[in-house]
Amino acid sequence: MGERIGIIGGGIVGMAIARALAATGDVEVTVIEKEARVAAHQTGHNSGVVHAGLYYQPGSLKAMLCARGRQLTRDFCQDRKLPYRELGKLVVAVTRDEVPRLDDIEARSRENRVPGLRRLTAGQLNEIEPHVAGVAAVHSPHTAVVDYAAITEAMADDVRRAGGNILLGQEVTAVAPRTGSVTVSTTAGSQVFDRLIVCAGLQSDVVARMVGASPSPKILPFRGEYWSMAPGRQDLVRGLVYPVPDPRFPFLGVHFTRGVYDEVHVGPNAVPALAREGYGWGGISVRDTLESLRWPGAPVLARQHWKMGVREISASLVKPLYFQQARRFIPELRSSDLAAKTAAGVRAQAWDKDGSLVDDFAVDQVGAVTLLRNAPSPAATSAMAIAEHVLENHLGIPPRP
Repeated sequence: MGERIGIIGGGIVGMAIARALAATGDVEVTVIEKEARVAAHQTGHNSGVVHAGLYYQPGSLKAMLCARGRQLTRDFCQDRKLPYRELGKLVVAVTRDEVPRLDDIEARSRENRVPGLRRLTAGQLNEIEPHVAGVAAVHSPHTAVVDYAAITEAMADDVRRAGGNILLGQEVTAVAPRTGSVTVSTTAGSQVFDRLIVCAGLQSDVVARMVGASPSPKILPFRGEYWSMAPGRQDLVRGLVYPVPDPRFPFLGVHFTRGVYDEVHVGPNAVPALAREGYGWGGISVRDTLESLRWPGAPVLARQHWKMGVREISASLVKPLYFQQARRFIPELRSSDLAAKTAAGVRAQAWDKDGSLVDDFAVDQVGAVTLLRNAPSPAATSAMAIAEHVLENHLGIPPRP
């Protein structure tokens, strides 16, 4: 056996990298995950969308790795007989003043070579989604939905079959890089590796500090809350219905998604989480909150986005406000159609000292340690492509064909 490579984090990105390394047959791979199962946080708390690349800056890592990742995800699901449903996505301009932004999305999508993209009139969009109101739309027919937790479990099986180790329930407490090795201490003991890859998601800046890396970017946790559609009203949505994103804000806004198992959910919103793993208003960490408030970029971010913050927090606490955001797209929607809040997700958003939110994927190298500092959506879609990128560009290991 060759090099010993450790991976901190058992989400889909960490597991995709572990799988790619194990497939080379030349390394001894060990994944360390603090939870009792893989895919416990961001991977298992999202809407399951396989993105086609509509929004991302052409030439960015997001744009390139999303396109490659969609193909790899589709092929993996087909090979493993996991559900992969191309339900298609509509990005809808509800009013005329949103049309110029829709034009921008269409132009960006075409530059990113989004497959099958079509511009639709109001009548054409109603052929796809009869209950949706809008003056124009862009349709991405190959946007799909999957079960990312099931995909991650299947990847974990591949790692184990290839001789890799997956250590669950072991929280990392210290990382000590030394000449020629890296020692990782956990709640269950310690491991020594030749190289280490950190895919810690919500805890990525915490582990980066252990390594001795720059404290910037810091992770700012945003909670996204979903409502489930009442079973008798799920036929109001056939696939995925998204708003035209406002470039002034870092999030897409409330949208409708039919999931891989035919559940329909509405959301998410985006509210600052009061803990890194704060999945509800009751989840509060004084330390995490104070760290965010003390960050040099906090005043700038607050000035730029306080109106959005007030709106999102209000909609989180007051259902009629959330309902009004959703009803813009489906006039037939009734408040009772939002049947119950489902499990929320927390997004690990990287945040620079100047208050800007990091948009693209970000990977740092500190000696023998590779750190994924920012891996927001479409990281799940892109996971296997991110693995190829890390192996080739940061580890110098050509990925196996």
